[in-house]
Amino acid sequence: MTVQAGARTLELDGAGEAADLAAFLGRLLHYDRAAAVRLQAQGGALAVFGRPPSFDVLAVRTARLARPAELDATVSAGELLEAIDASTGAVQVPRAVTGPPWAGLLPPRGGWRQVTDGVPDAAALRGVVAAAVAEFRARDEELAPEGRTREARDRIGRDIWSRTLGTTELPLRAVHAAQSLGFVRPGVPVALFSAGGWLRLRTPYGSVSVRRTAGGLGALTVAPA
Repeated sequence: MTVQAGARTLELDGAGEAADLAAFLGRLLHYDRAAAVRLQAQGGALAVFGRPPSFDVLAVRTARLARPAELDATVSAGELLEAIDASTGAVQVPRAVTGPPWAGLLPPRGGWRQVTDGVPDAAALRGVVAAAVAEFRARDEELAPEGRTREARDRIGRDIWSRTLGTTELPLRAVHAAQSLGFVRPGVPVALFSAGGWLRLRTPYGSVSVRRTAGGLGALTVAPA
């Protein structure tokens, strides 16, 4: 039986899908306890979009559904996490909430082309993030006590995380976000795609996307993995 549009129940394809989705929601809530997510279910797939504010990117985690469904709603990430039955994969979709500005942005559904030049493997990506974190800590420690302000630290962070990955145009903050959200893991394949002004870093565990002309919410989007 197909779940009709507006249905408030989804059935994930087993406990594994439920656990992976719960882990993604938990990571989003770590960065924002009031996080909202946009759900888009079509056929046998569910895409869950979120925006961890610390990274200024948008992310998406997909999950397989046991039963086809049609749904488009923005809900509380915390309520969605609580609504997942880890043993059965059933999800009672929470009531819709007024979405944040990013939730109104729709991802490009086609036109993506893979960028093959200058894209490191997962191990190298993790090394890049580790080096950047170490640099941030070192520069932070060099600040005089009276100069260790939020503004000073933000300047250091912007300098480091706005750098691009190798010869690509992908900002390091996108790589940091992908690792922090559990997308970049040892040994997993990593791919970079572009579509118009968009860039998307994808692994089997999820994607993060940004615009080449980075500069706030209006310059970001997400795309399904």
